[in-house]
Amino acid sequence: MSRVPGGYSPLTECFEIMTVDFNNLQELKSLATKKPDKIGIPVTKEGTLDAIVVWFVLQLDEEHSLSTSPSEETCWEQAVYPVHDLADYWIKPGDHVMMEVSCQDYYLRIQSISVFGSEDEMDVGKSFTKNKELLSVGNEAELCSALANLQTRQPDAVEQTCLLESTEIALLNNIPYHEGFKMAMRKVLSSLTPGKVCQAMDTHCQNNTVSCGSGQNNCEESSPEPFYVLDVSEGFSILPIIAGTLGQVKPYSSVEKDQHRIILDLICEANHFPKETLEFWLRHVEDESAVLQRPKSDKLWSIIILDVIEPSGLIQQEIMEKAAISRCLLQSGGKIFPQYVLMFGLLVESQTLVEESAVQGTERTLGLNIAPFINQFQVPIRVFLDLSSLPCIPLSKPVELLRLDLMTPYLNTSNREVKVQICKSGQVTAIPFWYHMYLDDEIRLDTSSEASHWKQAAVVLDNPFQVEMGEELVLNIQHHKSNVSITVKQ
Repeated sequence: MSRVPGGYSPLTECFEIMTVDFNNLQELKSLATKKPDKIGIPVTKEGTLDAIVVWFVLQLDEEHSLSTSPSEETCWEQAVYPVHDLADYWIKPGDHVMMEVSCQDYYLRIQSISVFGSEDEMDVGKSFTKNKELLSVGNEAELCSALANLQTRQPDAVEQTCLLESTEIALLNNIPYHEGFKMAMRKVLSSLTPGKVCQAMDTHCQNNTVSCGSGQNNCEESSPEPFYVLDVSEGFSILPIIAGTLGQVKPYSSVEKDQHRIILDLICEANHFPKETLEFWLRHVEDESAVLQRPKSDKLWSIIILDVIEPSGLIQQEIMEKAAISRCLLQSGGKIFPQYVLMFGLLVESQTLVEESAVQGTERTLGLNIAPFINQFQVPIRVFLDLSSLPCIPLSKPVELLRLDLMTPYLNTSNREVKVQICKSGQVTAIPFWYHMYLDDEIRLDTSSEASHWKQAAVVLDNPFQVEMGEELVLNIQHHKSNVSITVKQ
């Protein structure tokens, strides 16, 4: 489930999928076993068919209704059914999108999606999927995480369906992230011993073999010992595979889930990488709680990749402690990625954040006095925000709030004050923040960019206050054990 982003473009008019009468008990019982209905929708706009968005209209009576539509101001989100494996995703006016809709086992299913041009007969079309069960898996988590489907097929073999979280899919699509890490790793490895870093693997060579990193390479045979690279990312990551393409490198992944290991193995196989390209580090350590160890008793790591920022927009817990251990495990000239992180923020006026963070008086609850009790349990920091679509008015320019240096810890400060110049009059209600991750002094990843898989977070003020253009405020930032607090000095 997800809130539909503001950048989507409708290719059809809204259409009704099904009607359910909750007063009709017989109809409710028959939903679970009813055969799928076939629906045909005319295309009204030219574009790429990426997904089908579903929402509901709750008809309370003949006069009153509630809609969960993305165009409504509502607390509900929408369901997104991605479209995969079409022969051609491009559709145009005159085409029809066909689909089968059912509510088997009381889960809404949309399957067998196909596209028919005006010249096509209705019994042939561009098939959505060879396996109609792809969106019909019975597990609730799988149904509610349609965005997390990564399907892999092997010719003449049993089909394997692997599931990833939507944030992990977003990470796979983050081109600047992977390009930045590849460039930074190449620079570090080249600086250690230039002759040992080959060109990237040629995954399209005629014999489907790889010369670099497989023992039969064009690198200097006088230096057979590889570089050791460890990825300590919290979730799914293909960075170890990318590291393995950089020459005489021995990459290790610390992924814990068997599902992630299967996917990484399949990726290596699909790209014709040798089996020894990637190893899973937890198979080499006796105590899984002590992941940060030497690769061998007499060896050190050339690169250690740490997961500093959570997808939610917060700093990972115990990250500075992990960095301290990592620095002791690096060879001379080795690096931790990222090397340092800068935290940025700005002051905004956002009624949306205010209303989603605390109950606003008794008017919203029809006179019931709920706010004093329930607001005691509110969380001061909102996470998983998308600043690009958040309704808000910036009242200041972005300012640097905090520096986290993983390679040079004496540059860190646990408590600092930052002056902020007000550039627009309004009411300060929140302080959104994000990060610039520096893999080195030149390569930077911005967690607020549209291409980023990270979301942003915001401190929502308990007591919003009015400011005038030209005023100067002072923010107090405290960092303790990966927790950051931001307060306004008045």
